Amino acid sequence: MVWRVSTTLAPAPRTAPAAAPPLRRRTRVLALPEARWALVSLVAFLAALPLDLGSAPAWTYAPLYVLAYAAGGWEPALEGLRALREKTLDVDLLMIVAALGAAAVGQVLDGALLIVIFATSGALEALATARTADSVRGLLDLAPTTATRLREGGEETVPAADLAVGDLVLVRPGERIGADGTVVEGAGEVDQATITGESLPVLKRPGDDVFAGTLNGTGALRVRVGRDPADSIIARIVTLVEEASRTKAPTQLFIEKIEQRYSVGMVVATLAVFGIPLGFGADLTDALLRAMTFMIVASPCAVVLATMPPLLSAIANAGRHGVLVKSAAAMERLGETDTAALDKTGTLTEGTPEVTAVTLVAGGDADEDALLALAAAAEHPSEHPLARAIVAAARARGLRIAPAGDFRAAPGRGVTAVIDGRTVQVGRADPTEAAEAAEAAEGAEGAETTVRVTRDGALLGTLALTDRLRADAARATTRLTALTGTAPTLLTGDHAAAAARVADATGITDVRAGLLPEGKVEAVRERERAGRKVLFVGDGVNDAPALAAAHAGVAMGGAGSDLALETADAVVVRDELTAVPAVVDLSRRARRLVVQNLAVAGVCIMVLVLWDLIGHLPLPLGVAGHEGSTVLVGLNGLRLLRESAWRPE
Repeated sequence: MVWRVSTTLAPAPRTAPAAAPPLRRRTRVLALPEARWALVSLVAFLAALPLDLGSAPAWTYAPLYVLAYAAGGWEPALEGLRALREKTLDVDLLMIVAALGAAAVGQVLDGALLIVIFATSGALEALATARTADSVRGLLDLAPTTATRLREGGEETVPAADLAVGDLVLVRPGERIGADGTVVEGAGEVDQATITGESLPVLKRPGDDVFAGTLNGTGALRVRVGRDPADSIIARIVTLVEEASRTKAPTQLFIEKIEQRYSVGMVVATLAVFGIPLGFGADLTDALLRAMTFMIVASPCAVVLATMPPLLSAIANAGRHGVLVKSAAAMERLGETDTAALDKTGTLTEGTPEVTAVTLVAGGDADEDALLALAAAAEHPSEHPLARAIVAAARARGLRIAPAGDFRAAPGRGVTAVIDGRTVQVGRADPTEAAEAAEAAEGAEGAETTVRVTRDGALLGTLALTDRLRADAARATTRLTALTGTAPTLLTGDHAAAAARVADATGITDVRAGLLPEGKVEAVRERERAGRKVLFVGDGVNDAPALAAAHAGVAMGGAGSDLALETADAVVVRDELTAVPAVVDLSRRARRLVVQNLAVAGVCIMVLVLWDLIGHLPLPLGVAGHEGSTVLVGLNGLRLLRESAWRPE
């Protein structure tokens, strides 16, 4: 049987009292060693400054300057020496050399100022990195530390991390769910906005999935643990985002590749700035100060810092909203895409069927409710998706589902069971019956799966089932069109009628139906050969080759296959289709910030270098300009950590 598409949207769940989210952990500034050393250096410098400017004896302020140098410079000096031992030139070491060079010619104050600003800049960078990590680690606060596990002897409170697959957990009203699992008893409205992004609580009944960290608002639930706590949705978000944070984008790799050559060239240029004027009779102190200033302002600190903060901030923000971008390179590629291709079943649609029409035989002795109840009773023992849809439809109407006896299932034919002493059969409808059901389903034009229901051999009627369109499918395709400038392409293995119905409902005009997996790959490559960078969105095993072939691939994580999740560059854990254009938009803004940072860094370096070579750039002003641009670039890159940076609509 083939599932078809319905444009019916899910009803809004009932509202439950909202609960305050857990407090987000934030790293205190002085918890960072870089910040503590920078503070010591700053205090020592500020204590020495008035003594120095007030012509006090040198013994009163010299030790304070020494403390400022040591506190602010020991760590970058040590890291620089380690890098030098590995035959790489670290720009941090060059800053320390410049500060010591300034002190060697009597400009102790200027050198100390360089150390203090450099240490403060390092502390701000460490704080920015820590706050990025905070936004990821804060997800762990959503999951409770303990859970109530049910045993034969009663209840026991255990650490949530000790729960195992198969354990039965009791979740009382107002408690957070301790593990991903399935409700086996009870009903309650669960606030799962932290995981799925849904603004209203969702009614959970037996058979429904629940997630660790979501809040049970009303009613007690008994939940069967379905995943090890270490493999929960929250844990996977944290793990994947942390792994992504350790990767480097192509832009960053390119910068690091040229950094070493640039640093060596800068040292050579510094020696020339010092040696050439000296050879023409310039004063030693003036030549050395000019050279030290040149070394400082020409250092590529801001350029090195230009790339990763925006991309890592975007990765962390996307992770908070349930989109796992697997690497900085993947985040960069998402923003480069200029056309989209979408799978149908499980991507634009929910991938699960629903009953959309009940058609009765003229003159029959059963009404719609009776027909649906009989079909649900016969299908109840079956695990087939169509059977679950029929049972769900009967429960939604509050119908009694009678016990079934002598149940038999024939693949491709349907099921037979004895209900209240009479034989009920549910199976494939013939073409005439299917056409009548399609007409009853408000013009579905043959796009439904139709089953017939008989009792003791007499036809009672038919049920039409369709695959429901995602509520946000049309909004997502509209926004993707606005972002890329072209409407998405629909690539599906389903037949043309079903594909056309989805396309009409979502505004897609380019439809490729009846495709095997290799057909989807060829459709993606066809666009790539035309010079386009394709974003492919899918969920199934048959989508994995296209996900791999596309410039960037996004997998829908709710019902996505393991192969698709492994192959994709990003995974939408919350199963919200509007998250796809949101993460593309976030990536594009991250790339724009990278360009802004590179422009700011490049202009600052060029202006300061020319000022030093052509005019006379005071060392303190050079230090302030160089370190100021570095701090500005770092802070600019963190703008995407803000909640407002995520734009799902």
